[in-house]
Amino acid sequence: MPSSLLETYNTKRDFRRTNEPQGVVAPSGGNRFVVQKHEATRLHYDLRLELNGVLLSWAVTRGPSLDPAEKRLAVRTEDHPVSYAEYEGTIPQGSYGAGTVMLWDRGSWEPDGDPHEGLKAGKLQFRLHGERMQGAWMLIRMRGGKRENWLLRKVADDQAGDADSLTEGHTDSVKSGRSMAAIAGRDSTSKKRSPSRPVVQSEQGTRSSRKQAASPFQPLQLATLVAEAPAGQAWLHEIKYDGYRCLLVKEGTRVTAYTRYGNDWSDRFQALVTEAQTIPAERALLDGEVVVLNAKGRSDFARLQNAMREDAPLDFFAFDLLAVGDEDLRALPLSKRKARLDQLLKGLPVGSSLHVSPYQVGGGPGALETACRGGLEGIVSKRADAPYVGGRSEAWLKVKCLARQEFVIIGWTPSNKRAGFASLLLGLRHGDQLRYAGRVGTGFTRESIADVAERLRALEISPSPVPDLPARLAGSARWVEPTLVAEVTFTEFTRDGIARHPSFVGLRDDKPADAVTVEQAKPLGRAPKEALSSGAAISSHGIRISSPEREQYPEAHVTKRDLVTFYERVAGMMLPHIRDRPLTLIRCPRGVGERCFIQQHAAAGFPEAVRRVAITETSGAVEEHFFIEDLAGILACVQMGAVEFHGWGSRASALESPDRLVFDLDPDPMVPFRSVVEAAHNIRDRLRDDGISAWPLLSGGKGIHVVVPLIDADWASVHGYARRFAEKLQKDAPEQFTSDMAKADRQGRIFVDYLRNERGLTAVMPFSTRAKPSASVAMPVDWEQLGGIKSAQDYTVRRALAEGVPGVDGWLQTPQRLPRQGGGKREGSDGGR
Repeated sequence: MPSSLLETYNTKRDFRRTNEPQGVVAPSGGNRFVVQKHEATRLHYDLRLELNGVLLSWAVTRGPSLDPAEKRLAVRTEDHPVSYAEYEGTIPQGSYGAGTVMLWDRGSWEPDGDPHEGLKAGKLQFRLHGERMQGAWMLIRMRGGKRENWLLRKVADDQAGDADSLTEGHTDSVKSGRSMAAIAGRDSTSKKRSPSRPVVQSEQGTRSSRKQAASPFQPLQLATLVAEAPAGQAWLHEIKYDGYRCLLVKEGTRVTAYTRYGNDWSDRFQALVTEAQTIPAERALLDGEVVVLNAKGRSDFARLQNAMREDAPLDFFAFDLLAVGDEDLRALPLSKRKARLDQLLKGLPVGSSLHVSPYQVGGGPGALETACRGGLEGIVSKRADAPYVGGRSEAWLKVKCLARQEFVIIGWTPSNKRAGFASLLLGLRHGDQLRYAGRVGTGFTRESIADVAERLRALEISPSPVPDLPARLAGSARWVEPTLVAEVTFTEFTRDGIARHPSFVGLRDDKPADAVTVEQAKPLGRAPKEALSSGAAISSHGIRISSPEREQYPEAHVTKRDLVTFYERVAGMMLPHIRDRPLTLIRCPRGVGERCFIQQHAAAGFPEAVRRVAITETSGAVEEHFFIEDLAGILACVQMGAVEFHGWGSRASALESPDRLVFDLDPDPMVPFRSVVEAAHNIRDRLRDDGISAWPLLSGGKGIHVVVPLIDADWASVHGYARRFAEKLQKDAPEQFTSDMAKADRQGRIFVDYLRNERGLTAVMPFSTRAKPSASVAMPVDWEQLGGIKSAQDYTVRRALAEGVPGVDGWLQTPQRLPRQGGGKREGSDGGR
């Protein structure tokens, strides 16, 4: 009879409609486990562990991950009968859990300790002995929430590996060998097949015991995103193409083009399919990328989408050969597969759209530098001795020049300036929850706007598919069913998970929305240790500096190693000025001259030596900012690509007490530098008339900063004094000075920028490098030295390393009090911001 243990299970099902087994408790003592892939409202994997005559059950939203650092949400569901461990089929529509169920894994489990105590404590540790899942695992219960949420995590052991290698590498049933489509009856080739085919080894590869698999598609090998390219001769390096991944399968006179998810896109790639019929083999499986090349010979995803709409010419770059004839080549090393691929395609006529993808052996960091400077997306590095393995693997590594990510489109905002939309609203899945991830309004062409807008109209829904849209967008946003996928480049994620400075690349029709996840680069050290060369990295003051020979300033030939040496030499002089000061960084991760960006708020990924402080900004928002305390903090920023340090006028420990005043003399290009020097002396003399001493700082850019150290000041008094001083300068010498930031008013004059003297605004720090091709430095000098200087960029990293830095005794070490205005009030105390 049904048991109370399975009452919930039985109550939720109508066994007149569903062919699932009825809930009956089995004799205790079994230790079976199964995982059932369940395509219901949302695809998930049901983990079931036998205990006390039932199957304890958790719905794992993204399936099991082999990466010990990655936890997967596992929602506790009702206990299932042990007989459910053999269930595979389709639950009819209108029934609870309607959808397709595949028996994806099976075996036995053994708990670590008493499982009843583990369940009670919310920490269940166990080992699995399955056909796919093996080794040590852990379930950890989360606190709060309406549902009983747990986290499934792989324990680090010999069976640990890449996050999605299990789910992406195993897509068929362990019971019947069928795909989800075959089980559901959607696949015209849904005949049952054996889960695996026996193979025999030959000298050149493996030869199938049958000439052809029931389905020609094979799971594609995927690359793991890492932070830097591997060194050493064990690796081959290829361009990362900006196109659609494709498996071309030739069988006799028939050619089929599959996407990475196994979708048949032969009709979309018809010209390539036709041309691939000329491949000189009865059967061949070629892995590669479908692209369109622009005038510079680079793959261009936007042009690819336009070309597919217009049935224009496409190119296919093959980078791997999985099979030829009746030989399965996947067990061969990559280097031998490459040789076979080259041999296969070398006989194609000149002008063919089928190409062998070029590659180089060794020199990974240099290959990445070349790719990034050429405006490419990045590179893919592959172990030369590795076999081909379906699913994600650390034998293939990808390194990107820009942050690039797929997002789910959740809505759009209307535009008053152009047809279509102003921006797309983006979402990413966190666990089983889709959350807002920013909006993108740039990167579109007229064609892409029209295409996307047409698709959006057919998908409009209400209400919002996300719970956390900012209030400023909620009123104007239009919502769509979250099924479209957009590829977007951006600088970084904020700590709230919002993409900064995004730019639209194109729609990804080859990727389902449910497969979109946050892609994060692993440190290179997480790749197999024997495969990597760690000799390139250096360490200084506890900070690991990767790729020290990378030229951060290519024109000046200044490397990361040079920057480390420079900051080691100037740290004693620089730290009194920069220590404990909220910072804004300018980062150029790929070097000056490439993509640089401003880092105003703290973000993930920085070493602990870079400290954080939460600040309530003028808008009322609370944001984390960086500050540093020592040389290790400076070097940690250098490691993260920082080439400029800009600091607040106050310290993190005393935000409302500014300790310096800065006049930034910004000359019009027509103004010679000697005139800027004269203007700085003029300002020095005027400040002396107010009883204030000041010091000059070469900005390292175009002009000079005149800096006053302060004591006993507040923001209102500092800003008020600076504004009045600048306005008086303009009034007295209008032909020489302007205090108006409008560029139209600067012609032939020097803009006296006093606006930096406000809470939250910054000025370049003394001894900071600048993002200039010359690798110039913001250098403190004294007034006598200033008279002989010819350019604001006189001092460079190269000069400082060769000659040292000028000694300036007492620079900025005597704090000043601002003069009081009539009635004993401090200047500016009647106003302020």
